[in-house]
Amino acid sequence: MASTLDTLGASQYLLVTTFRNDGRAVPTPVWVARDDDALVVWSVNDTGKVKRIRRTAKVLVGPCDLRGKPTGDQVPGRAVILDSAGTERVRDLLRKKYGLIGRLTLRGSLLRRGRDGTIGIRITLVG
Repeated sequence: MASTLDTLGASQYLLVTTFRNDGRAVPTPVWVARDDDALVVWSVNDTGKVKRIRRTAKVLVGPCDLRGKPTGDQVPGRAVILDSAGTERVRDLLRKKYGLIGRLTLRGSLLRRGRDGTIGIRITLVG
């Protein structure tokens, strides 16, 4: 039987729920890849989810569809913003998992925003 980490890492999309200062949950669907004992996702540097993760590492994660509709239960996790080497590793993992679409999307982002315009996020499951 597959573990929760295996199931989430194999999902096409991951619903990452971050929390505002007032405690309100903000769910966002993102691409996901498995990285050893954690999940990794990728985002533009100045998005709300990145700002919220910088403030608090607490997140909920679960499988979802493209539009963010949950397709399974969410579980608690802790998110960490990665450095440039870690972000490059996330890009590599996403290229491998998402194939041509992944390579094209990441290339387009690189052309629009440069290397420092996006950031990798590592999520470890809690409990």
